[in-house]
Amino acid sequence: MNPRRQNLLAAVVGIVAAIATLGVAELVALFVAAGSSPLAAVGGFVIDIVPSWVKDTAIALFGTADKVALLVGLGLLVLVLAVGIGILQRWRAPFGAIALGIVGLVALITAVTRAEASPVWALPTVIGTAVGILVLVLGIRRLQGWASAQPLGAAAGLSRRRFVSMLAATSASAVVVGVTARAVNSATSAVNAVREALVIPPPSVRAEPVAPGAALDIDGISPLFTPNAEYYRIDTAIQVPVVNVDDWRLRITGMVEQEVEITLDELLALPLIETAVTLACVSNEVGGTLIGNALWTGYPIRSLLERAKPLAEADMVLSRSVDGFTASTPIDALTDDRDAIFAVSMNGEPLPLEHGFPVRMVVPGLYGYVSATKWVTELRVTRFADETAYWTTRGWDALGPVKTSSRIDVPRGPVEAGTVTVAGVAWAQHTGIEAVEVRVDDGPWQQATLADAVSVDTWRQWFYAWDAAPGGHVLQVRALDSSGVTQSGREVFVAPNGAEGYHTVDISVS
Repeated sequence: MNPRRQNLLAAVVGIVAAIATLGVAELVALFVAAGSSPLAAVGGFVIDIVPSWVKDTAIALFGTADKVALLVGLGLLVLVLAVGIGILQRWRAPFGAIALGIVGLVALITAVTRAEASPVWALPTVIGTAVGILVLVLGIRRLQGWASAQPLGAAAGLSRRRFVSMLAATSASAVVVGVTARAVNSATSAVNAVREALVIPPPSVRAEPVAPGAALDIDGISPLFTPNAEYYRIDTAIQVPVVNVDDWRLRITGMVEQEVEITLDELLALPLIETAVTLACVSNEVGGTLIGNALWTGYPIRSLLERAKPLAEADMVLSRSVDGFTASTPIDALTDDRDAIFAVSMNGEPLPLEHGFPVRMVVPGLYGYVSATKWVTELRVTRFADETAYWTTRGWDALGPVKTSSRIDVPRGPVEAGTVTVAGVAWAQHTGIEAVEVRVDDGPWQQATLADAVSVDTWRQWFYAWDAAPGGHVLQVRALDSSGVTQSGREVFVAPNGAEGYHTVDISVS
């Protein structure tokens, strides 16, 4: 057997060993914790350690599919490592097995050092790596036996059958991954069944009725309320946490006179309020789509904080998710008159799993990274001088107020000459939009027509009737908020506290 063919078969052995490693690890993780899967743990670790500019680039390139892109990238990395390990074991045994052990050790350290991990989280990686090494060593031995016996005719045939049979049998480990995925899906389905059966009591305070003129009937404009299935999702969870509602607890700790703990049933028994709030991600570029408006139902955060009685010197609340994510919110934003809530419902239904079921925070006027903690389990009253959160540790602004911004939704492509409707949305959460202006080809700013406002906490639709002449044109938009601040035209990147600049669209008119 020539060396090139042996390398190819050794690479196949390495890939099968990797499949066995991950398959067994996923199966064990099913009985330990979903996050203890080495692939999930390493994925979460990568999200945590990569520089902010890498995250921003990933979000810019892939949007809400950034985690899918990460998993695909990890899969390709595993494939490359598996091929190299198989070939190394064929020609330099036992260094291939040692290399696989080192990869397993890295994954092990990653898994057990996750914020929510326990020592038992080591089991999936340890057991999976041990099985993978066994498959690698036996597979390469069978390959060597086949290569040595090839000149011997019948013996070579027997060795070949043993090698192929072993790979075929071991490749069945791939089925384990499918079974595990099915089991995880079943677990998710079970929680979804609980979610769908959950009865959210009617709010004692309903949102103001939406005025008939608040939603414009214009094709292509962002809907006044974003459907749940279309609402943007940006978070650090490589796998959506599946929370057992019976075990869920919300605790208020830290610089308080009295710690508070509450169950979901207790939270739902409190007088809930309904409020319309637009949430935005700080990574939303000018004209971007990482923003959405929804009708939320929940309990005022300030009311639970009142029970805990924060100490006078506290100026920040560090919220924590079940997956270890933290956000630092100015305590004033949680105790003033804005509708900052522990949300349990989104657009009339219990929170979707990916949007924080069973409970998340919704805080008007702040970017999500400092306020909108999903799957929230703890509020720690503290000070900015004493503690930092996930994103502020990585250099982002600690306060994160939303900047006055606007976007052109239509038109986005070629149009015919004549009257063309230019339309979109503008936002300045917890301040409100006072006016929107449109400019064509660096000409004078022209007043757009505003739809009725829902509240100061939501975006506002607008439109402008443009007399479009043939040729190429450049459209720009800017907003003026209710405090008198005009949207900045200075181009600023999203880091460290949100993008600035006018949304600009090039339009061809025929």
